[in-house]
Amino acid sequence: MALALLLARQGHQVTLFERFAEPRPIGSGLLIQPSGQEVLADLGLLNKIRELGSPVSKLHGISVTKYRRALDMKYAHTGEGTPALGIHRASLFKTLMDAVIDQRIPIVVDSELTHVQETASAISPIFKDKLPGDGFDILVDASGANSPLARGATKKLKFGAYWTTVDIPPDSQILPNALDQRYSRADKMAGIMPVGINPATGNPGAAVFWSERPEEVDRTRAAGIEMFRSRFCQLWPEAEPFVSQIESVDALTMAVYSHRTGQMRSSQRLFHVGDAWHCTSPQLGQGANMALMDAAALAKAMARGQTMEDVARAYRKSRLLHVILYQMLSSIFTPLYQSDSKFLPIIRDLTIHYFARFPIVRGLIARTVSGKLGCRRY
Repeated sequence: MALALLLARQGHQVTLFERFAEPRPIGSGLLIQPSGQEVLADLGLLNKIRELGSPVSKLHGISVTKYRRALDMKYAHTGEGTPALGIHRASLFKTLMDAVIDQRIPIVVDSELTHVQETASAISPIFKDKLPGDGFDILVDASGANSPLARGATKKLKFGAYWTTVDIPPDSQILPNALDQRYSRADKMAGIMPVGINPATGNPGAAVFWSERPEEVDRTRAAGIEMFRSRFCQLWPEAEPFVSQIESVDALTMAVYSHRTGQMRSSQRLFHVGDAWHCTSPQLGQGANMALMDAAALAKAMARGQTMEDVARAYRKSRLLHVILYQMLSSIFTPLYQSDSKFLPIIRDLTIHYFARFPIVRGLIARTVSGKLGCRRY
């Protein structure tokens, strides 16, 4: 939707295709990093997002075995001081959708993309159980990690996570304005992150998440919510006021993660953004952020390019190195926090606990997580 807005404001005729019969978000909370906030500011939406979200000034995590810091990052150490924003996906979705409606961008719902037909002069999306769509100059694939148009080998990651949203208890002992986590080695992880307004209640809310293997989903659901709460609180007793609000396993959404670095352009007129180009685990908190930056870069390339090759060249120059860098970093960091390894968590704990306090190290970590490392202004 961000790309649709940017292109429509440039004067392009834009049509937005939606897979579901009614547009809706999927999931709980997410982080919008400082670099992604710049895109929302250009769209004139950042102030609204700030009203609905919550500042996240630090990322904090404790390895419970020896109570060592396993995650310790403050946005103040970026040199700019801009915090991330924790927000519920529904809040971000509604803000963007309201802007799309105000811009009078047509939305075609119930359109499940299967493939495309392309000629020398146009490209047409082909939808399940529908006649071929109209021809367009460009088609942008923003359909996520499971896009049928995505290119490149996909690696299913061993761990996913359960997510849900609850209200922040008035007597909370969890760090305020922080994404806080607890770990037992790398095969158990519990986390809580403020997301601003909880859309279900209108109260200040938090995303609650729990690392889980996808093959254990049925077993976890069969064991029931009491067992889930028990496992969570065994790792993190202070989280009890949060998880006690989860009334049923039906309130938990399982997210399964994949890693793929595909192609930003897979034909003359077909471009990819976000997870349809590059998907990975959420350990670095870059998913929404990278998608926003892709959208801004592609819109800028289209504003300046005279030909498809001009657009592709400018888009590649703006985004490729940054995408490759963060895909590589995600591959390195994910096993430190979600894996069966017994050795890697020890390295993680010793490195973060003893070395993250040094200015050069903490500055590098902060710039990495903020999305600024290797970033070109789009």
